[in-house]
Amino acid sequence: MNLKKLLPHKSQKRIVDDFHKLYYHPSGRTWSNTYWLGVPCQKCPLDLWIYQEIIFDVRPDIMIECGTASGGSACFLASLCDLVNNGRVITIDIEDQPDRPQHERITYLSGSSVSEEIVRQVKQFISDRDKVVVLLDSNHTKEHVLQELRIYSKLVTLGSYIIVEDTNINGHPVHLRSGPGPMEAVEAFLEENEGFAIDSTKEKFYLTFNPNGYLKRIK
Repeated sequence: MNLKKLLPHKSQKRIVDDFHKLYYHPSGRTWSNTYWLGVPCQKCPLDLWIYQEIIFDVRPDIMIECGTASGGSACFLASLCDLVNNGRVITIDIEDQPDRPQHERITYLSGSSVSEEIVRQVKQFISDRDKVVVLLDSNHTKEHVLQELRIYSKLVTLGSYIIVEDTNINGHPVHLRSGPGPMEAVEAFLEENEGFAIDSTKEKFYLTFNPNGYLKRIK
């Protein structure tokens, strides 16, 4: 059954947005109660499946994650690296948390993702030959995300991705009054940078926490 053929675009969007709100908001039931190998991983599983497809296609040598939290997503990414037998994860957070998962492919960095020191440390892990994917999931204000985009987009290799997470907040369609955030940062970034484009094929499952957030480097 093809939803696009059965329903006009406005009806499709309303249905998807309604389900998105239902899935997202009930506290403790879905994404905030999701685990990877026993570690909290506050993501939508449909997005994680897309990450798996990107990793298989791109075969990144380095994945930079801004926003570690409990380390569940870093563990997920490292597990995929094991499956494709390539890659490592550099994950950054301003807070240290005890009992984060330990994995030979994960490196934890403590500090602000936009600080000169952290950026310098990240660059030390990357060679000119490496394929790089970036995931942004730290401070969700527009200003911070835009700053991350300006910094880390320079490290993304041609044909690879910078994934801006939680573009769904500030009414897109959840958390209506959270204020300008990742979605608005993406809009501003694309206005000033022609090297990236939204890859809408990565939203094929309809529900995504990252609408317009899969940015592919095209030049």
